[in-house]
Amino acid sequence: MALDFLAGCAGGVAGVLVGHPFDTVKMSVSLTPERALVRLQVQSMEKPQYRGTLHCFQAIIKQESVLGLYRGLGSPLMGLTFINALVFGVQGNTLRALGQDSPLNQFLAGAAAGAIQCVICCPMELAKTRLQLQEAGPGRTYRGPLDCLAQVYRREGVRGVNRGMVSTLLRETPSFGVYFLTYDVLTRALGCEPGDRLLVPKLLLAGGTSGIASWLSTYPLDVVKSRLQADGLRGAPRYQGILDCVRQSYRAEGWRVFTRGLASTLLRAFPVNAATFATVTVVLSYARGEEARPEGDAVSAAPAGPALAQPSSL
Repeated sequence: MALDFLAGCAGGVAGVLVGHPFDTVKMSVSLTPERALVRLQVQSMEKPQYRGTLHCFQAIIKQESVLGLYRGLGSPLMGLTFINALVFGVQGNTLRALGQDSPLNQFLAGAAAGAIQCVICCPMELAKTRLQLQEAGPGRTYRGPLDCLAQVYRREGVRGVNRGMVSTLLRETPSFGVYFLTYDVLTRALGCEPGDRLLVPKLLLAGGTSGIASWLSTYPLDVVKSRLQADGLRGAPRYQGILDCVRQSYRAEGWRVFTRGLASTLLRAFPVNAATFATVTVVLSYARGEEARPEGDAVSAAPAGPALAQPSSL
């Protein structure tokens, strides 16, 4: 279990390093960071700052250099270990409690893990969103993720630090369930077995595809979450809650607002999950050699989270 946790952490770091670039800029081919996605989701259509993903990428590079694309990277890295520990423990213990490694139980265990990890995920993403939205330079509001959370706590208390918690729960719970279900089905269909020469490519394909499926299942809620967490950063708060945010966003910008940045997010999802699975597999291969678990030892090989799952036979 310790080896699984360490491999999951290593894979998670790889996923963050690959995904943060895609997150910001949403370019269709090259690696680019997470600031553009958040900016495109929360900007006003009345006075748009960016004409699209490519323009957002060019503007950030021009104003802040390439390092501007990685603004807010410390927050997801900081919370990675805690999130993986929660996800791994909850998912594995839930599978054991359910007693059988079935597709339904994979969904339920993943959903439980997704719900519990929101305790860390929500404040972490609040800090990341605000760091990505602030301007560069000496006049910036926050010096880092901890300073951001400390300032929010002093102004708004615990409720402010957990702003967007409900929308995060509504997003993470089903998306983790969909991820684990899709991944379980794909790894079984692809015949992922220890010793297979094509094991790594199969894991890359299964992980990337499952990541895309999980994002498709809840993406509109991610837009709402980003808007709620950015609300009040520049001026008075606009939204009174999730439904009010949905109503105002729909009235002002139509249904397309809930798909803004989707294409770039899906392009990001595949390489992030692919990089994570490859890293997990390499770490476990070096740590365990050719060790293989008995067929059906699925519960003890419980995955560690949406980009950290491993085939049951591993």
